Amino acid sequence: MWTRKELKSKAKDVLRGNYWKALLVGFVMALVMGNGSNWATERGGGQGGMVHIEPSFLVVGFLGLFIFALAFRILLTYPLEVGGRRYFIKSALYDDNSKCFRFAYSSEHILDVFKGMFRRDVQLFLWFLLLIIPGIVKFYAYRFVPHILAENPGIGSGRAIAISDEMTKGHKFDMFVLDLSFLGWLFLGALAFGIGVFFVNPYVFATEAELYLKLRDNALTRGVCTIDEFEPQIPH
Repeated sequence: MWTRKELKSKAKDVLRGNYWKALLVGFVMALVMGNGSNWATERGGGQGGMVHIEPSFLVVGFLGLFIFALAFRILLTYPLEVGGRRYFIKSALYDDNSKCFRFAYSSEHILDVFKGMFRRDVQLFLWFLLLIIPGIVKFYAYRFVPHILAENPGIGSGRAIAISDEMTKGHKFDMFVLDLSFLGWLFLGALAFGIGVFFVNPYVFATEAELYLKLRDNALTRGVCTIDEFEPQIPH
């Protein structure tokens, strides 16, 4: 079992020694994951009237946006999130947390990182197409896919999803409550033009790493996975 107080206390202990580095890593993760401020604004009005746009231009435009978004996910979001998760896992283990972004971008790992993260996103998208509630349930079921890939990108996309699903069984509601417990801090951070949120993110990411390690240890004890499927770790 685990408690929110226990996880947050451990996270604070970890951050106490390297908060500013964690802040930088968390800042990068928040930007690519969409947890930072929303810089996009909608502009209306104009001179009035209607503007005719050729359908072919719309098709080309949407196709270009799709390709750009996919490239952004492949080259930035996926490896930077996995690298950031690795940083917070290593920090929680008081292990060497350097070169974590380079780890995810290495030629031997980046393809596996993309396959694992892309498959997770596709499956989540399909679940959300069904209904909102099943989508939310699977969102928590697949929560630790990037953490698993951060330890062993070569584990395989299907296996990473399966392990994350098993790890979170019986814990999804408590994970939801844990997320809610950060709303007060995030709200206070948002009051400072959204900038303060970036100072809260390391606390959130560090706590998630503590939860991942706790549930991973539970999964190992229950025989859901084996230690050989992860990197050798010092005792946690």
